[in-house]
Amino acid sequence: MNYHQYYPIDVVNGPGTRATLFVAGCSHQCRGCYNQSTWDPRSGHLFDQQMEDQIIKDLNDTRIRRRGLSLSGGDPLFPGNLAAIKCLLQRIKAEAPDKDVWLWTGYRLDELSDEQQTLLPLIDVLVDGKFEQDLADPMLTFRGSSNQVIHYLHQKIA
Repeated sequence: MNYHQYYPIDVVNGPGTRATLFVAGCSHQCRGCYNQSTWDPRSGHLFDQQMEDQIIKDLNDTRIRRRGLSLSGGDPLFPGNLAAIKCLLQRIKAEAPDKDVWLWTGYRLDELSDEQQTLLPLIDVLVDGKFEQDLADPMLTFRGSSNQVIHYLHQKIA
């Protein structure tokens, strides 16, 4: 898996202070997408053990408390990303269990493959649905268009 950006401190992509990872790879190619540079799964930087370790370290940093990790892109549920995302999420549950995970995907919850569904127990909040430019609304919280749905799967109290 590749990624484009990692923000160790972010207050925009989800509630509270968080860490945010923007992965590469998206087959939806939504018209009006603000992150088209992330569509190519070969673009960006290799997501390696060092980056995974840094995310865990940042989530556990007591100097700057983070509520959790936000995963966006691209699409974290792009088939080529699933193995790396699952490994990262399993580590978060084991090594930073008090942190929540928000994940944005262009796939709808009811159309996830069996393999994509295996990640659901590791995700606290799923924001699903393709960005629809005709339904875009800058007043929406944590989503770009009104067709997108915020699913609170396992929300933690922080």
